[in-house]
Amino acid sequence: MRLFALRGAISVDRNTAEAILGATEWLMREIMKRNDLVPEDVVSCLFTLTEDLDAEFPAVAARQLGFGQVPLMCAREVPVPGSMPRVIRVLMHYYAPDEHESRHVYLGDARKLRLDLESAQ
Repeated sequence: MRLFALRGAISVDRNTAEAILGATEWLMREIMKRNDLVPEDVVSCLFTLTEDLDAEFPAVAARQLGFGQVPLMCAREVPVPGSMPRVIRVLMHYYAPDEHESRHVYLGDARKLRLDLESAQ
């Protein structure tokens, strides 16, 4: 087993708690499924949100999925002019077998952020 890190992102339709929680849940479930992970494999998650999303913490959705014992942190994304609005990003650290290949996950309009990562789509 060794330590891995992967990235993910998802676009959110509107700035409501329901939209943020729903999008985060979808993103986390896809990451876990595509990488064959369970919360016990995860070391930590750092979530960022664009400045137009402030109705809820993405970590709330992660805790509801069983990440209660995983250190979770939420932060504000750097507001670069012209960057994509309403995006939640995650950086996840986890343990997996040595031969594991991380599958990054980009969903919704956030897929446009990393078209270079075929495995992310």
